[in-house]
Amino acid sequence: MCGRYATTRSRADLTAEFEAEPADDLGDVRADYNVAPTKVVPLVLERRASEGDGVHRLVKGVKWGLVPSWAKDPAIGNRMINARAETLAEKPSFRSAFAKRRAIVPADGFYEWYAGDERDAKGKPVKQPYFIHHPDGSTLAMAGLYEIWRDKTRDEGDDAAWLWTFTVITTSAADDLGRIHDRAPMLVPRDAWASWLDPANDDKEALSSLLVPAAPGVLEAYPVSRSVNNVRNNGPELMDPLPLDAQASAGESRSSDDA
Repeated sequence: MCGRYATTRSRADLTAEFEAEPADDLGDVRADYNVAPTKVVPLVLERRASEGDGVHRLVKGVKWGLVPSWAKDPAIGNRMINARAETLAEKPSFRSAFAKRRAIVPADGFYEWYAGDERDAKGKPVKQPYFIHHPDGSTLAMAGLYEIWRDKTRDEGDDAAWLWTFTVITTSAADDLGRIHDRAPMLVPRDAWASWLDPANDDKEALSSLLVPAAPGVLEAYPVSRSVNNVRNNGPELMDPLPLDAQASAGESRSSDDA
């Protein structure tokens, strides 16, 4: 799964990299080193303009945790932070969004937790967080879906009546990444951004073929401080690799568990 990630690009950086416009309500974009579900974070998407002047690519602040348009209670979004790539076209919660509302979730990298041999005082596994990213520091374009839910207790013209939410698409993790966690985000290659975001593209088979798993050799993973476990902690040090001696200890734990 993908339950925590980091995004530090500025508003200007995101609009330039994705050749997008800032949404009217985007506001300032601040670095977040510990993005957790329910936070509002930058999302890249394409929308048809109401005036009929074509499709606009936007960077918009959207809440993490997808709420389907048919949901009676928006709290369902707390359970919809990830969507399995294998069942996107069939699941009622994601089927409509996959057909029309696809997005890119920009990230510096994501966190996953590895359960090794270490146990706490209660005998439970002590999980070691890892930060997974492009070695060159480039942006991860994670595949996502978004939805727009209406609160019918409010007037349609009330901005607060509309809730924008998203989910991250995941698949089986391969090789080394799979040893840390069995699921990982799907990625959208740069040359597929336009096809993936295009709301008029309804070829499900072609759309599925655009996504790629976070393959070994493409991404790098290293252990980081367990401070990331607490969502209240938020600073660049969360992405720093552990000192070499601590990394060696984490590596020995993994090797022992994999043997």
